[in-house]
Amino acid sequence: MSLRPAAGPSIEDKVLPGSPRTGVSGLDEAITRSQSYLLSEQHPEGYWVGELLVDVTLVSDMVVFYHWWGKVDPAWEKKAIHHIFEKQLPEGGWNIYPHGPSEVNATIKAYLALKLAGVPITDPRMLRAREVATTLGGVPRMNTFSKLYLALIGLVGWNHVPTIPSEVLLIGKWFHVNFWEMSNWSRAMLVPLAIINHFRPTKVLTVSLDELYPNGKWELDETLRPRYFDFSLRNMFLWLDRLHKLAEWFSRHGLHPFRTRALKRAEEWMLERFEGSDGLAAIFPAMLNALIALKALGYSDDHPEVVRAHKEVRRLMHETPESVRIEPCFSPVWDSAIVAICLRESGVPADHPKMVKAAHWIMDREIRFRGDWIHKNPVDVEPSGWVFEYNNQWNPDVDDTAMVLLALRQIPTDKPDRTSESFKRGMNWMMAFQCRDGGWAAFDKDCTKSILEKVPFADHNAMLDPECADITARILELLGYEGVPVSNPQIRRALDYLKAQQEKDGSWYGRWGVNYIYGTWQVLRGLQALGINMSETWITRGADWLRSVQLPDGGWGERCNTYDDPIYKGTGPSTASQTAWAIMGLCAMGNPQDPAIERGIEYLVRNQNADGSWTEDEITGTGFPKVFYLKYDMYRNAWPLLALATYRRLLRNQKPGQIL
Repeated sequence: MSLRPAAGPSIEDKVLPGSPRTGVSGLDEAITRSQSYLLSEQHPEGYWVGELLVDVTLVSDMVVFYHWWGKVDPAWEKKAIHHIFEKQLPEGGWNIYPHGPSEVNATIKAYLALKLAGVPITDPRMLRAREVATTLGGVPRMNTFSKLYLALIGLVGWNHVPTIPSEVLLIGKWFHVNFWEMSNWSRAMLVPLAIINHFRPTKVLTVSLDELYPNGKWELDETLRPRYFDFSLRNMFLWLDRLHKLAEWFSRHGLHPFRTRALKRAEEWMLERFEGSDGLAAIFPAMLNALIALKALGYSDDHPEVVRAHKEVRRLMHETPESVRIEPCFSPVWDSAIVAICLRESGVPADHPKMVKAAHWIMDREIRFRGDWIHKNPVDVEPSGWVFEYNNQWNPDVDDTAMVLLALRQIPTDKPDRTSESFKRGMNWMMAFQCRDGGWAAFDKDCTKSILEKVPFADHNAMLDPECADITARILELLGYEGVPVSNPQIRRALDYLKAQQEKDGSWYGRWGVNYIYGTWQVLRGLQALGINMSETWITRGADWLRSVQLPDGGWGERCNTYDDPIYKGTGPSTASQTAWAIMGLCAMGNPQDPAIERGIEYLVRNQNADGSWTEDEITGTGFPKVFYLKYDMYRNAWPLLALATYRRLLRNQKPGQIL
């Protein structure tokens, strides 16, 4: 790790001066405004955090939960109704990303929440919602997790929900399909669901959804009905689900030999992971499922675990006098690392008081605990890593760790020995997660057994944690800045992986950001950091693709529909964050006079607000492709600064990541 002394004086709320010899007019002023804005957004403790904005499903789920729990707060529910109606589309449905089409799960969840809250079904807004829901196929087309909430209030039978047997926790890792082969987030959601699935704590409410079965309720049976003479994996799992349901019947009559032990293990697993975390896995679906599971297990409303679980869910809520919205989780570590990088790359000195405070806050978040990652990666490596959220000790992840290391190398603390040791630990830990094909994934190593995508409860499109080009390239960027040679075996394998992942048109798929603009930018930036010859044909094809999708206004944009159909890749209204990514991808090619770069910079300068921020309404963050998206509100203000700084460095013949 490089720990060079910071350049420039330590002065509060001022930045390093300097103007490029040539370049887009207003560049320096835009950078200064952006720096001032981001510095003003830092919390007193030293971190930055932007809100994660999502669709209405989380609020809708909470309405259903409170009715199931019997603890409806009329004032809160009124705010929830306002939020849901506020997001309704003109035709009557609800989508999962701005300007996207109505989606069946979001629409029916919202409709049900409004109905539970007492909105008459004759309300014109409800009539429009009903029409959209039935057009989309109605209740039978909802996914497993959505139907489970319906089963809780008696709107579908438990036989219509795929069985999630708690015995899966007892299966050893020697078996090809076992608990630890599921993705990190799926494990956290499924353990409490297995408890719920056993107890089936139905509370029948005076509401129905009979009007949302366009072809009759028989369709519910068809979704889990296995076919004779069908030898597909999917059909095999449907027959297995039938067997599980028979076993469930025996378990409820005390005839299941392993159920008591499995339920106890599931309860212990869940309670154990409450510790050191802001709720189970620190993500809303797991946290809400855990709260329901505690009640199903018989925990009283005033039990400390129930009180704590509910408190953590409530922390995710943003209430105003008129409305309430819910975040899926918090992102302080991720946001703080990104903002710190942007400020340093743009010239804010390392010993600036706010940078020093940020460095200490980030350092204190290192996780020195052997979490659940050891089950897929039982290597002899010293525990380290960082998470996305405030506290989540069981689940450090590779992507956050890489971003934190990119930040720490630029903001050394006043305790260089501690910083150096932490950096080295994090680097060693991160490198241990390279997968067999040379790429890196988010949480686990080689979590790619595709057979798990065939199980009946896997329709949330998130059972696996596959390697991806964006995370792999970010790690290569870090290794390049740290001077690791291209001859390093891990780098050579990663380069082979990236070449194999390139699309025919030259772009790369982006797993954690929308979408091909995100993936392509990160790959090009990572390759440049390694010192790769950027004139190689396969690399120039990536840059050519970015140029080909630049919009007439000079910006770049892409919507979430690219995950449904790649034909839409690179299309959509210009956004500040995606324009910034594309600019940085093209800057990696080394030509500051590239007209596409100059037009992109002009777009950012022209669209910057007077206070140094940018406005962005589109979602550019990805949760589960095709299922769940989220707007990282910090992206619209952080990434543009990094793009402007990258361009200015290019004009000055300075490289990204170079410590000045």
